Amino acid sequence: MLHQPHTTTWQNVARGLLGTFMVVAGTGHLTFARQDFQAQVPDFVPLNKDTVVLLSGVAEIGLGLALLLWKRRRVEMGLVLAVFYALVFPGNIHQYTHHLSAFGLDTDAKRLGRLFFQPVLMGAALYSTGAWQALRQRK
Repeated sequence: MLHQPHTTTWQNVARGLLGTFMVVAGTGHLTFARQDFQAQVPDFVPLNKDTVVLLSGVAEIGLGLALLLWKRRRVEMGLVLAVFYALVFPGNIHQYTHHLSAFGLDTDAKRLGRLFFQPVLMGAALYSTGAWQALRQRK
């Protein structure tokens, strides 16, 4: 188990926002934004696009709730969430390279801009949970 460093008020607020965002996004996968999320599933994924959207929605809700509630494994949850964001990044690339409109991303410029947002989410997951700090202290 990694050391769970003390987190600041800003980190706690960021973690709360990120966890809430994940629960809302996951709920969207299962309900109101299901079709939009299907546009992001790359063609090389060997499963039905709707199945991928439903499974990733369940994963997002679980990750969001864990981020909000599982304080003893906060650092691990930050690492898992950062990896999750990296794993779904090909979907963002797919949406951009195939010129697919979803979530109001109806131009290549908007879709390209979104590609730069994924590393921000990864950084937020690592920062807000203290994972960055824990990894640095481990060295």
